[in-house]
Amino acid sequence: MTRPADNDLSAEKSEGDINLSQQRDQWQADSLDAETRALLAEDAKYFLHQSLSTPCLNALHSCEGIWLEDLQGRRYMDFHGNNVHQVGFANPAVIAAIKKQLDDMPFCTRRYTNRVAVDLAKKLAEITPGDLSKVLFCPGGTSAIGMALKLARVATGRHKVISMWDAFHGASLDCVSVGGEAVFRAGIGPLLPGCEHVPPADSYRCLWDCSSRGGCDLKCEAYLEYVLEHERDVAAVIAEPIRSTPYIPPAEYWQAVRRACDRHGTLLIFDEICHGLGRTGRMFTCEHFGVTPDILVIGKGLGGGVMPLAAMIARPGLDVAADRALGHYTHEKSPVACAAALATINYIEEHHLVEHAKTLGERTLAALRAMMQRHRLIGDVRGLGLLMGIELVKDRQTRERATEEAEAVMYRALSKGLSFKLTMGNILTLTPPLTITNEEMNQAVEILDQCLTEVEGNAE
Repeated sequence: MTRPADNDLSAEKSEGDINLSQQRDQWQADSLDAETRALLAEDAKYFLHQSLSTPCLNALHSCEGIWLEDLQGRRYMDFHGNNVHQVGFANPAVIAAIKKQLDDMPFCTRRYTNRVAVDLAKKLAEITPGDLSKVLFCPGGTSAIGMALKLARVATGRHKVISMWDAFHGASLDCVSVGGEAVFRAGIGPLLPGCEHVPPADSYRCLWDCSSRGGCDLKCEAYLEYVLEHERDVAAVIAEPIRSTPYIPPAEYWQAVRRACDRHGTLLIFDEICHGLGRTGRMFTCEHFGVTPDILVIGKGLGGGVMPLAAMIARPGLDVAADRALGHYTHEKSPVACAAALATINYIEEHHLVEHAKTLGERTLAALRAMMQRHRLIGDVRGLGLLMGIELVKDRQTRERATEEAEAVMYRALSKGLSFKLTMGNILTLTPPLTITNEEMNQAVEILDQCLTEVEGNAE
């Protein structure tokens, strides 16, 4: 396979660390045994190759709690987890609920309902903010975004959508059309019409350089409203309340966006697929900003790290598509997936994981900011709850991305037992299970400290 030159890979690095890296090749050469290499070769033989995944990094033997174990018996704290592991891997309560439901009723054919699906819908209506209470389920977040886009079209009679550059809403053609990442959009051909993009609310890399003016003055929101005014017929604004980088807008930003949408008859769709269900220290991320969307989409962790399940939750006034098929998915009311989701939500509530994410996140962010004083590579530390990011730069004044250094830190951390994801090429994105203990978090922070020291020492 022909490998692109390194300077051609910048667009590939937005969503995660790529599998076309020389540093990855070196880590695999140093770390993998013959059995693992054989399985990876077999995997690469039968799976279509694609950026970010196949060929794969390594092969796993098991996962439990916050830990992954590879075929060679090495254990890694998983601070990535594809954001499905709020309650940890192989959570006993989730596994027990799945096993019981398999015995009771493993499948519900369409046109019928079942008790556990209704109970899950009722539970989501109870815990979501505002009047969000009308639900549709589907097997994954991408499909749920598709349903939200269709509902917005039906409800408003419009088809245009505004979203953010660099956003990720899923990998299907409609989702990459509203998404803003080149690795999914570029060179794929015609995309969904009517998709407009605006810059994200990112105070560290603000297009209007707000940091030099003393902080965010909502020029990004003003530009979004400028587009709303000039398009006039936008069905929805769709956005992640917090990007996984993570960029955390001021509450005033989303409050202004909410008012702008209301003025222009535009729906507000929040994509909380990655971060809903407690990760940010609130059950739903939008609660931090005092804003309730018209449509909320959740997924990933909803299935307890086992079952694929997502939900679109809308306000009652949007129940206007009885004559359309918004989803119509074969596994729409999967009793097994719904049992896993109910067990997940109950576990989060009973074990006070939202509060734990808040308090442990605050303590960890303080430790990471103290670490910033010791490491010149760290340009910024930010986060909410157990969604945290460390942005590495070559120079704090120019803020040039330290992509090679970030990758070196990541592979050193893997060798020390810590797995995480890179975003935008230079941001160490840290999303551990909400079940992580104080001691485990201390261990992870120590590993990061050691790896940064080693990389900075090699650069001298």
